[in-house]
Amino acid sequence: MRLYFAPEETDEFEAACGLLIHRAGRWADERGESLDGFGAESALDYRHRGTRDGRLGLWEPRHVEEFLLEWLPRTVSLLPEDEPGDMPGALALLLRYLDTVGLADPRGATLAENLAAIEAAAPRYRPAMEDRTRWGMARFWLTTAAEQGIDVHDQQALSDFVERARRGEVRYDEKVLDHIVARHHTHGPATARRAEPQLPIALPAEDELRALAAQSPLLTWLRGITDWAGSEGRPVTTTGNPRIADARALVAELATGDDCAGVRSSARLQKLGLAVEWAKKARTVRIAKGRMYAVAAARPLLDDPLALWRRTFDAFTDLREPLIVPRGGRHLPSPLAIAYEQVVPDVLNTLYSLTYPMPWPRLRDTVRGGYGDGYDMPPGTTDHALRRMLDALEDLGAIERYAGMADPVFLDAPPTEALEPPAGLPPELAELFGSLGGHPGADASAEAYRSELTDGMVELIRLTALGHDSVRRRLLAEGRDAPLIGELIHAPAAGLLGVLTDHYDPDSARTELAAWTAARPDPATALDQLTDALRVCPFRTRAEAMLEVLTDAHPDGETVARSLRGDPLLAPTAISVLVRREILDAEDLTEPESLLMIAESLLQLLETAGQDGVLEMLAGQDGDTQKILKPALASGHPDRAGMEDLREVAARAARRPAARVGRVHRRSRHEGMGGGHERRR
Repeated sequence: MRLYFAPEETDEFEAACGLLIHRAGRWADERGESLDGFGAESALDYRHRGTRDGRLGLWEPRHVEEFLLEWLPRTVSLLPEDEPGDMPGALALLLRYLDTVGLADPRGATLAENLAAIEAAAPRYRPAMEDRTRWGMARFWLTTAAEQGIDVHDQQALSDFVERARRGEVRYDEKVLDHIVARHHTHGPATARRAEPQLPIALPAEDELRALAAQSPLLTWLRGITDWAGSEGRPVTTTGNPRIADARALVAELATGDDCAGVRSSARLQKLGLAVEWAKKARTVRIAKGRMYAVAAARPLLDDPLALWRRTFDAFTDLREPLIVPRGGRHLPSPLAIAYEQVVPDVLNTLYSLTYPMPWPRLRDTVRGGYGDGYDMPPGTTDHALRRMLDALEDLGAIERYAGMADPVFLDAPPTEALEPPAGLPPELAELFGSLGGHPGADASAEAYRSELTDGMVELIRLTALGHDSVRRRLLAEGRDAPLIGELIHAPAAGLLGVLTDHYDPDSARTELAAWTAARPDPATALDQLTDALRVCPFRTRAEAMLEVLTDAHPDGETVARSLRGDPLLAPTAISVLVRREILDAEDLTEPESLLMIAESLLQLLETAGQDGVLEMLAGQDGDTQKILKPALASGHPDRAGMEDLREVAARAARRPAARVGRVHRRSRHEGMGGGHERRR
């Protein structure tokens, strides 16, 4: 069982969600507590559909607050007589269960921190549910209908009400509806746009990053400009730029490399002009009454190269006009200028996720295909703007560019289809964006593209360690998953194996496991903790996936798997892994092991398809269902909870005179009135 599902994996998520709630409910019953299944389901639904990373096992106080005070009021439709239920209590019980069985992601907050956040938010939960401005559209109209005497359970009556509302014949609170609509347009629908998962990266220690930041040419220029401005200030032009004489002196002092010959405005000095604007955006200088001053509060920042570098990097997305907007108004802005705030993260995220350096032709044609050169612009406008962006990032030290051979993975032709325009564009610009065609180079044949990459060395581009660090910090701030090799070194064994299973590629998993093992007293102790984590995992499919990862990532992985063949608790999992890898075949198994394998297969099917799925599968087999189940029930399989569920399947099968053969159909548990993802309790 996984704790991460792509948005389109609806059936897989539904099955995992149902299994988690079923097992958590049983766990609560054993402790004399009661789990509100709807509340637990809503919490899992929120993490899957309402957040960018979709990690079911990772919770932080910000998730707790958003779920209780924003997601639930917006997505759960209650009628006036309905009670909202104890959602804070349901969430607390679910998080306790995840922590107890080792499903909590160790990169999130601790259980104590999340429970404290629930306790803090609980008093605000009911007022939030009653605050009409937080509601979704479905709840607003259902409540309005119910308050006007409409039987909302009568579909015809509700349809008539909707029709009258469309004709303007229904009284309703216009201010509240306007607020709901405005919030929807501002924050988007309840369902979050899922971000692509990133591969784990390795980063040097902060001291090394700080030393690298100190070597940045751009930081040298920013410090020089700030020192030049000083606390007394320097006179500047009406546009906030240094006077040309001062600019020439700064070019010479800071060695920016600008050519001052014939230049009458410092804004025309490419390097210095951009550095001045960058200093303003990074808030190391300010303009007041015709003078440029050093910002006193920025003094400590100037003494810490890494802190200054990070702030300067964050300010890059504010440099649209000085960086790539053409001056003079003779041409329409480049599409990259129109969509600058979208282009910058797109380019940086692409470089972040690559295992190999990006060849310039690939990046160029990918951006051309996505944003393109439009009409009434000189040829190559997009290329020129992209070059300016890359030059600035190189001066900062976020990327490095060098000549080399392109890796074969880039030899396929690049995409040429246009991207959707960024959200929020004015209609006239959105129309322009939609009319932009691909650059002629984007339509070149695949053979021509391959020739460009294979005829010799090309420019290669990749993020530096500083670039990776700051892009990762931004991804995390956006709520995205950006694994860092080494961040699991203090994680419990179950948390480690769970994250490696759900989020790591094989090479990164080996590196992470080696670092984790080295932090334990000795390798034997580390291995004992890892196998103990497998023993306590209550889910068959997850335990097998974790053992698969351990077998791949541990230096003696196959030996470890073989050694567990005789383990009282892990034998079924180990045998399943060994058979799947063809280390064992059916003839190698003893009769008791064969029975364990039958039970293990049925238990894994039970987890992924549910009881109905098992019954459907058995109905399609030749022979008596009970005869198929009997060997599994007599196998002595150590999973008591799973075997109890399997006995329930046998009891249901005995009550069914003839099993219906066919595809398993699951009714979505998320169907609700009003469309979208709003749901009735």
